[in-house]
Amino acid sequence: MDVPALIWWLTVLGIAGLLLFDYVFHVRKAHIPTLREAAVWSAAYVGIAIVFGLGVWVFGGGDMGAEYFAGYVTEKALSVDNLFVFLIIIASFRVPRADQQKVLLFGITFALVARTGFIFLGATLINTFAWVFYIFGLILLFTAGHLVRPESEESHRGDNFVVRLARRFLPTSEHYDGDKLTTVENGRRVLTPMLLVMVSIAGTDLLFALDSIPAIFGLTQNVYLVFTATAFSLLGLRQLYFLIDGLLDRLIYLSYGLAAILGFIGVKLFLHALHENNVPFINDGEPVPVVEIPTGLSLIVIVTLLVITVVASLASTKGRAQNMSSATRRYATRLLDEECSPEECAYFYRRLQDEEEELRRLPEKYRAKIREDEQLMDMLRRVHEKYGPEEAHRPR
Repeated sequence: MDVPALIWWLTVLGIAGLLLFDYVFHVRKAHIPTLREAAVWSAAYVGIAIVFGLGVWVFGGGDMGAEYFAGYVTEKALSVDNLFVFLIIIASFRVPRADQQKVLLFGITFALVARTGFIFLGATLINTFAWVFYIFGLILLFTAGHLVRPESEESHRGDNFVVRLARRFLPTSEHYDGDKLTTVENGRRVLTPMLLVMVSIAGTDLLFALDSIPAIFGLTQNVYLVFTATAFSLLGLRQLYFLIDGLLDRLIYLSYGLAAILGFIGVKLFLHALHENNVPFINDGEPVPVVEIPTGLSLIVIVTLLVITVVASLASTKGRAQNMSSATRRYATRLLDEECSPEECAYFYRRLQDEEEELRRLPEKYRAKIREDEQLMDMLRRVHEKYGPEEAHRPR
């Protein structure tokens, strides 16, 4: 179904208005969002996306509605996985918590602009070359295989190639100056880490688009649905970050669930490519009579895989232990940073104490594994020497 130009313009203006609202009312003044604020605005953005999808279902028909929701759910799941990488980058740059909102909103805006370009490029390729579906399918299968391989945090550190070049050839500072992108040190203008972390987030966003865009084109080739599902999955991501900050590490099976989803969509793309085949060396350039996977079934499979993944992760004691260990390390790292403000230090120390109290309740085999982490134990010792009595809080 062709979407009228007026609907396109109204949609783009509406999405731009939501972004502008965030910039003006949420991140202009640096602050740490409360859990209630993050929950309310996360629910609001999800609600907007659902209402929009219902509108698509009513005015565009059941097929369009199913395609939108399948695309939205898939893109939202991929966005949550991306949040974990953002968390690592932000931690590696030691971004003050009050300024993290601006970094995230910049990343979301850049991702939306970059992915819009990829969407129209992908649509042009699809309309011109039917064999592009084979390429998209291969990309998704490769990404699925990559997701099931164990990755270390080092692979997502913020000091990527562009950041290293900037630090080498441009004057940079090691210290933040609020949320300013440049500052004056020793009489000369230099870049702050705030600009560098934004560059790192932007570079990461481009890599994410390589699997995100083929995935949604595997569910619908309607450019309007691809654009809106992608946009609404990104809107509200900043609030979601602060809402599930403490749960990100807990989702230990998320990568497996995403791998299954991307693999499923990859197979769907291959079946569609065979159905539309015009590649000379496959069936003499003639379409192959294969069964295609309907969108409704795709939506059911995607939602089922996500539910199983999340429930299994939250029910896992191993996931709970990993979440606590990672959170404890992040809080300890921030508390040992000389630039930690008194307000931030008080906040992180309270969170550290809560995590250590939870660690005590873990089964002995998990506590023993954490005690074997000499680096973490040394960090905790130094934190408690600096902020409070070690023996009162250290996991036993």
